Amino acid sequence: MSTPATGSTPPGISPPRALPFGARVMLGLYGLAWLAALPGLKRNKRLREGWEARTLCAGPPAKADLWIQAASGGEAYLAWELAGRLAEHAAASKTGPLTVLATTFTSQGLGILEQARAALAPSITLVPAYVPFDLPGRMDRALAAIAPKAVVLLETEIWPGLLAACRKQGVPALVLNARMTPKSLKGYQRLPGFWRSFSPARVLAVSDDDARRFKSLFPASRVGVMQNIKFDRLSFSPAPPKAEIAALLPDGNDAAAPFIVLGSVRKQEEREVLAIVQGLLERHPGAVIGLFPRHMDRVTPWCETLGEAGIPFARRSAGKKARPGSVVVWDVFGELGSAFGLARACFLGGSLADLGGQNFLEPLAHGLVPVIGPSWSNFAWVGEEIFSTGMVRQEADGQGVLTALSALANAPADRDQVRAKAKAYAMSRQGGGEAACQAVAECLNCG
Repeated sequence: MSTPATGSTPPGISPPRALPFGARVMLGLYGLAWLAALPGLKRNKRLREGWEARTLCAGPPAKADLWIQAASGGEAYLAWELAGRLAEHAAASKTGPLTVLATTFTSQGLGILEQARAALAPSITLVPAYVPFDLPGRMDRALAAIAPKAVVLLETEIWPGLLAACRKQGVPALVLNARMTPKSLKGYQRLPGFWRSFSPARVLAVSDDDARRFKSLFPASRVGVMQNIKFDRLSFSPAPPKAEIAALLPDGNDAAAPFIVLGSVRKQEEREVLAIVQGLLERHPGAVIGLFPRHMDRVTPWCETLGEAGIPFARRSAGKKARPGSVVVWDVFGELGSAFGLARACFLGGSLADLGGQNFLEPLAHGLVPVIGPSWSNFAWVGEEIFSTGMVRQEADGQGVLTALSALANAPADRDQVRAKAKAYAMSRQGGGEAACQAVAECLNCG
């Protein structure tokens, strides 16, 4: 197995180490803040689900060889990719069956991990669960009960309670596919000694800029660079769209009656997206717009907003054929890819507000040129070339997004050409999954 990542030598199993006094004090204050926040968190609709697991009231998770923490849906797909590669590695090296605990904060993430468990069985035992809240004492108990040989944190998951528990119990923690924005770094640098006291055993960042930011926080010898696993996950032979989704759309799907997808729309940009919906229906009276809120708790507010605006709509779960000139509010998770395969144009949210953007690479795999707003810092690792080559259209505001979507709905790019160009771009940047697997396997093999 090759090692395409660069950075420190592989971490071994380090002996348990107590935290410095100052870090213990700060960690205690951190724990008190969590305890004070719990009553409010329990009133949060998204966090109430799985509350007993999040608070360990149902007991700690079962023992596992590896613990992977994936914040939400996007990271859950990365956990799926990593677990699959580890299963292949275990089979090739004849190291025996592997049990992986995969935790997440969101119901979307848990749903994806449940799909991964079914797809990967029996080659690996994947155990999906909600992650416990990061209260230091409870995280100590959870880690001791799970007794993993290593802990993997994906992308931006840097939790002091969990990292402190790893240090105290001698469990190597790896931050893989790691990203850190300049804004996040400023926050961390307010307490540099606190964070450095429980540095991860290894950090593999997705760009040189991200690596430099991590090196300013943790020892440089522990920080390296890897390709982003998301490039490995892109499939340029996507499955045909689900027949049941195609059946929802009116016949035609041409310039006069296009299907336009607005995907992963965030709460902070809903006003601008509503204006885009209104503008599209004015320019394309026969259009059907597929509206995919990023979080399912925004489905009902969207239905209320569309009703107040006098825009015809239906929920996807109703299963009714969409009327021309209407909106389908998607309240079924996991169908965005199929929608891309049917759309003539698409917008990816999280980009009109200062939120860093959502994954705009998936539409390319379906031969669709995505349109985004000005915010895309979460995907700076993709590179500016993605825009200069015309594979993605970036607009300065909602009006620009509306104009671009309308133009693409009238004359979409050739799907085969888009897919071929995107495939060449992605293949030159693959290898992240192999690098992550290698880093984890080194920890598992030395335990």
